[in-house]
Amino acid sequence: MRVELQLLLVLTSVFLHFASSEIFFEERFEDGWKSRWVLSDWKRAEGKAGTFKYTPGKWSGDPDDKGIQTYNDAKHYAISAKIPEFSNKNRTLVVQYSIKFEQDIECGGGYIKLLSGYVNQKKFGGDTPYSLMFGPDICGSQTKKLHVILSYQGQNYPIKKDLQCETDKLTHFYTFILRPDASYSILVDNRERDFGSMYTDWDILPPRKIKDVNAKKPADWDDREYIDDPNDVKPEGYDSIPAEIPDPKAKEPDDWDEEDGGIWRPPKIPNPAYKGKWKRKKIKNPNYKGRWKTPWIDNPEFEDDPDLYVLKPIKYVAIEVWQWINCRTAGEGWVNF
Repeated sequence: MRVELQLLLVLTSVFLHFASSEIFFEERFEDGWKSRWVLSDWKRAEGKAGTFKYTPGKWSGDPDDKGIQTYNDAKHYAISAKIPEFSNKNRTLVVQYSIKFEQDIECGGGYIKLLSGYVNQKKFGGDTPYSLMFGPDICGSQTKKLHVILSYQGQNYPIKKDLQCETDKLTHFYTFILRPDASYSILVDNRERDFGSMYTDWDILPPRKIKDVNAKKPADWDDREYIDDPNDVKPEGYDSIPAEIPDPKAKEPDDWDEEDGGIWRPPKIPNPAYKGKWKRKKIKNPNYKGRWKTPWIDNPEFEDDPDLYVLKPIKYVAIEVWQWINCRTAGEGWVNF
């Protein structure tokens, strides 16, 4: 696996008719990047920790445009950078990064994490608490998922939607936008892939509305869309039409013997004039009220949190890349923020 990551953190505040944006962190892994990042020793004692190399990658259009690349097979990679503390309260948070898998990957993931509070960067790893985790997870033919996990009051909540990540060997830009009204957008290559609200797409708060389990369909509720036409009258003689009639084309065989076979009678065939059992025509029911549905009511357990979208103050940006040890093609990863 070759992973290329490029990260951009933007906060946007809206004042009256204009917006003000501030880039809090941007990393292109140019000269001096090592002074900003701390490589973790997570998994190193177990011999499972990988290291990064500085390279433009296998198919680079510009040899001077470099990033960090994983190159040990079946390893875990963890690196983080401390940034000026910021909060997204009353502001739109934009997290954007690029990633490229240069090899066919069987199992692996490359995530961006925003960390809050104090973090021992040399011990940063998969179990380190985070406020946001965003990135692709590929494992076999079944899992090709784009994770968006938010932390709320110390508990992690994954998005409920099944978001698909890209699986080719090209560079792709993933963007997560979180707004003060708790709405969000997910972009892939700057095209909106999905959108919604934290209220509905994460199981953080109980739902605002629930179905009224005690509601019952009213006794006078008429859900018959069509009814028999009461004015339709059965035609006179309808019931006297037989279902079968003698075949008019049949002829008595020349060798028919009445003494042995009795009087010859032609075989029966379906009567083309027979229309079956008579039924009244159907007409639109003038009293039709539609299909009855259980009504929705306010959920008594719902208590709004106007700061639902607010992450704990962010102090670190981190990258976690893992390659499953039983992968057939573990490979390399290349990261740029």
